[in-house]
Amino acid sequence: MLVLEYKVKPKPEQRSSINEAIRTTQFVRNKVLHFWIDNRGVGKTELFRQNTAIRAKYSFVKELNSHACQTAVERTLRAINRFYDNCKKQIPGKKGYPRFKRNTRSVEYKVSGWKLSENKKYITFTDKKNIGTLKLIGSRDINYYQPEQIKLVRIVKKADGYYVQFSIKLDPRDTVKPPRPSQKAIGIDVGLKEFYVDSRGGIVSNPRFYRKAEKQLNRANRKKSIKFKRGQKQSQNYLKARQRYALKHLKVSRQREEFVKRVALRLIQSNDLIVCEDLNVKGLVKNRRLSKSISDVAWSKFRQWLEYFGDKYGKIVIAVPPHYTTQICSNCSNKIKKSLSTRTHICNCGYIADRDENAAINILQLGLSRVGRTLTNAWGDLSSSLIDENLSGYDGSLNQESPLL
Repeated sequence: MLVLEYKVKPKPEQRSSINEAIRTTQFVRNKVLHFWIDNRGVGKTELFRQNTAIRAKYSFVKELNSHACQTAVERTLRAINRFYDNCKKQIPGKKGYPRFKRNTRSVEYKVSGWKLSENKKYITFTDKKNIGTLKLIGSRDINYYQPEQIKLVRIVKKADGYYVQFSIKLDPRDTVKPPRPSQKAIGIDVGLKEFYVDSRGGIVSNPRFYRKAEKQLNRANRKKSIKFKRGQKQSQNYLKARQRYALKHLKVSRQREEFVKRVALRLIQSNDLIVCEDLNVKGLVKNRRLSKSISDVAWSKFRQWLEYFGDKYGKIVIAVPPHYTTQICSNCSNKIKKSLSTRTHICNCGYIADRDENAAINILQLGLSRVGRTLTNAWGDLSSSLIDENLSGYDGSLNQESPLL
């Protein structure tokens, strides 16, 4: 799936209609979830029947397009199925029990309820919520795609306004010409001091977007908190302060997203094989001393973009276990224990290297050994679990590319 996003500038009455549509989808989702809680064990069919009953009972729900109500039910189903899967897998800790939503920020339409103009620069929503016609502002040309390729249209409310997103059924490999092989392989070791160090000694600095903006964020949060009145209707000054605070967070989020996207694309275009670490980021952020820095460096987002661009440009991206990659000597394979403060790898064999560069070489060696086993499995001796592991989830990818890429 390819996602194209356009900015829209609705009029005040259109903003009210969009907010009403978003609240209606939230209402449907919470009603269906309440029905599932009261009737544990009901399946997909019963939930969609409940949606039909809700539309018949409430006139404001019937005004929303039927497909938009169905997508609200599908959101509930995804939350329920994820909860059951976590229970079956017996993951430690909380299992993700479905919760009622309070701040839904989007409404989704399928193949009906909307219509593009002839030049495809305007979109009109045709249900009875009276959203009307919106001008699409963006550099991506949707004229390249056929109307039947558009499988989902989403209106999203963000801190800086409203956006319309089009989910287009398209193989990302069909949008680019495969580049010439670079005949290069690289291993990367991500960290907090540097964003990553590769097996050739290359270093990409950690930009630390959140840390740099932390003072401004804290100041904006204090101003917002001062204006908050518990148990009373909030003033316009509070709403403006909350908006300014949200805009600063949105800026940091976009800076981080664009940075990891560009670094991932650069790696993919200059190498044929990229080996990274299969980090358990969800477990690492439980460290109270490092959680803020780990969240700021965006390792998970970086790996997602590596895998997406790897699939798009026909390159191989492998994630290997990170165990002992820092301790093992890449020259003689001896294990040299070192603390986190020790930044230089010194081995008895005489090999001296930067700690992270030594780890990156170990990561590359481990990835190359796995590729060799994968090629052996192609003869039919064993099943190639590595390929399934690395390519799973691409068909449902909803990553949105920057217009500059």
